[in-house]
Amino acid sequence: MNKRIILVVALLFFGGYLLMAQQKNVLVICIDDLRPELNSFGAAYIHSPNIDSLVNKGRAFTRHYVNAPSCGPSRYAFLTGLYGLQYRGDANQSLFKRAEELSKDSNAISPSMPEWFRKNGYTTVSVGKVSHHPGGRGGTLWNDDQIPEIPNAWDKHIMPVTEWETPKGAMHGLAYGKVRTPNDRDIIETVNGDDKSYPDGHIAEEGLRQLDLLSKNDKPFFLAIGLIKPHLPFGVPEHYLKYYDDVEIPASPHTNKPKGKTTWHGSAEFMNYNRWDKDPNIDKEFALRLKRYYAACVSYADKHVGDIIKKLRQTGADKNTIVVLWGDHGWHLGEHAIWGKHSLFEESLRSPLIIYDPSMTGKGQKSDAIVESVDVFPTLCELTDLPVPNFTKGTSLIPILKDAKASGHEAVAIKAHATTIRTDQYRLVQHKSGEVELYDHNTPEGEVLNIAEDHPETVRRLKQLITAKMGIKAFVFAD
Repeated sequence: MNKRIILVVALLFFGGYLLMAQQKNVLVICIDDLRPELNSFGAAYIHSPNIDSLVNKGRAFTRHYVNAPSCGPSRYAFLTGLYGLQYRGDANQSLFKRAEELSKDSNAISPSMPEWFRKNGYTTVSVGKVSHHPGGRGGTLWNDDQIPEIPNAWDKHIMPVTEWETPKGAMHGLAYGKVRTPNDRDIIETVNGDDKSYPDGHIAEEGLRQLDLLSKNDKPFFLAIGLIKPHLPFGVPEHYLKYYDDVEIPASPHTNKPKGKTTWHGSAEFMNYNRWDKDPNIDKEFALRLKRYYAACVSYADKHVGDIIKKLRQTGADKNTIVVLWGDHGWHLGEHAIWGKHSLFEESLRSPLIIYDPSMTGKGQKSDAIVESVDVFPTLCELTDLPVPNFTKGTSLIPILKDAKASGHEAVAIKAHATTIRTDQYRLVQHKSGEVELYDHNTPEGEVLNIAEDHPETVRRLKQLITAKMGIKAFVFAD
């Protein structure tokens, strides 16, 4: 009898071990300020072979929209599966406000995506800029261990600062440890150096080290690696600029400041850099030079993506690892006379999303379905056979992973004093002050011509959709 009991216990133990060993890993690569302007997304002049290779074996979502046009709230939505409307004040601090509320009542706050995976047996590690601050900490220099952005989420959250000394210094760092200051902040820079002349080279190197360690672990892993470029300043090793020496870079379309009430802004983040008294909205040669540097930064990020995927393959974990590549929002390169993000125009809200699952079919087929960042949390739960939490606002993308032609759904986003919804045909933006923008993407004018006044019924219907989709009163704005 005792032998039979021992046999049953052993079978249960080893069966559970095998199940854990077979459970799929998750590798998430976050890229800051990445427009959906890649070779595989239709921008033939961009050198992005490694991301393109991932597109060719996964599912690229060509109409993926973030839920906020800024780093902090966009990453909040991605990492929690929630829209984040309940957090007032500085939108970029929403993760910290969530952390403050969690410290007061841990039962009142739903788990973040990495915490959910951690609770379900995964080893969770982040490297670089995954949440708002690189390394995921607060404090004056963003390195205070007592102030995590996402409590309970990570077994380790790492930011290799090297010669930049602090995460805050590295975030906007120029080459070889140079830290941006109010009086020393060039908008572009290049040096004759290797990948580690800028912070992303060190982030990628640490990411490879963690990937190697995790692949040898008995537990499944959830590893997130966050690259900073192409975030400002546009600093990059010069050999990446050479990809664009003899390339004709197209000028940006619709570069005039829009008329009427919109979410246009004066590009303060961009304009506060040293531009040598040049305004790219007037100086078209300077505008193209900036686009060249931005493109080089994309190629620099692409190189690191290639190194990460190569290391995954070398460890053998690629056969059992889901890969997600996600841009945290878009970036204007002069469209609507904006340089930066922070608007509710298409250029700020649309970013690349690529999902690769080793067991998926129809690899390399792109999806034109509208999807949004909050969809990733429930999708990854389904792909890894974890329970899907009922608090997430997203919709699983499994049907589209099975069939690239499957339908998507409307996408919503918010910034202070305005909300928006994107459908197959329209974008509606409603302002707290009462003004409304309506754009028809089936017309050549797109988001240049506001047709709200002539289509009151469409405006009414889309307003109702915003409220229904967000599940709360549509206007909960930052003070």
